[in-house]
Amino acid sequence: MAKRLACRECHFIQDSEEAESCFACGSTSLTEDWAGYVVISHPDESQIAEEMNVSQPGTYALKVR
Repeated sequence: MAKRLACRECHFIQDSEEAESCFACGSTSLTEDWAGYVVISHPDESQIAEEMNVSQPGTYALKVR
């Protein structure tokens, strides 16, 4: 099973296979050190997405170290 990386900038979670940058924001600051996650399917209708400043659907880490 592939390791999952979280972006330190936007908290987007992605598989580590060949990931050199974040698919959501383009940052190269990725880490395996994160905890908890939320799946946002409709960011324009979500209060959580608004709090997290998320504008794209996807899986996001709640805490990134």
